[in-house]
Amino acid sequence: MHPSSSVQQARDALAARLREIRLDSGLSAREVASMCGWHESKSSRIQSGRQAIADSDIKAWCAACGAAEQDVAELVSMNRQLDSAYIEWRRMQRGGLKRLQAAVIPLWEQTSNFWIYEPGVVPGFFQTHGYARALLTRIAEFFSTPDDGDEAALARVERERLLYTGDHRFAVVIEESVLRTSIGNADLMAGQLGHLLDVMALPSVSLGIIPFTVFRSMWPVEGFWILDGKQVVMETVSAKITVQQTGELDLYRRTFSELSSMAVHGERARNLITAAIAAL
Repeated sequence: MHPSSSVQQARDALAARLREIRLDSGLSAREVASMCGWHESKSSRIQSGRQAIADSDIKAWCAACGAAEQDVAELVSMNRQLDSAYIEWRRMQRGGLKRLQAAVIPLWEQTSNFWIYEPGVVPGFFQTHGYARALLTRIAEFFSTPDDGDEAALARVERERLLYTGDHRFAVVIEESVLRTSIGNADLMAGQLGHLLDVMALPSVSLGIIPFTVFRSMWPVEGFWILDGKQVVMETVSAKITVQQTGELDLYRRTFSELSSMAVHGERARNLITAAIAAL
């Protein structure tokens, strides 16, 4: 499932709730449109999930259908979460990558339990300065944003203090391909892989690696972070996606559990890392 489909699914769920409210009221879509002062086609688009909905539209719809105040508040909350779920990278990167890295630190500080799956790169909490700089500099080049890769890398590495302070816990699963994908030169990758060996020994960290040779009961999916079981955050080429709908949260929890069951930990994981270092 592509992350952008999560946004459409949330929009569909909101539209379905509005349609249920209309059906319970006994009104037709045409009657609701008339009572709200809309063209009939707007009611059709709203309950089909084909357009973004303003809070005022939800309130007008619910007023026409005689919905309870509690339902109105819940639907408005769903709509606002939907509005913030899909944020274009270009808009977020406008102030430079350093600002983007620093902006998420308050959320990380408030999170006690992280469940992280990454199929392609070392998770940010585990990145060395050199690895982060090489990655972020290339991102800046690709998106033609201000090149503050060094400062952004420092801001990203600053997050690592959470591995050592507070009651934060990190359950991390990566694909073996992360170990074999070269970001920067061989010396930089050797340093990064050596750093992985260090952080996986921390009491706050559980690191699992899915080997190339494992029988896969779950295919590789997009990288995602589950934060305290309350929301999922993921990054695509074009956007940052936040998921907060209960059904989708359950789906990502199940996915993480399945991926984790295929991963090796402890000595077997360390052997995969040392083998990757030797291959450099």
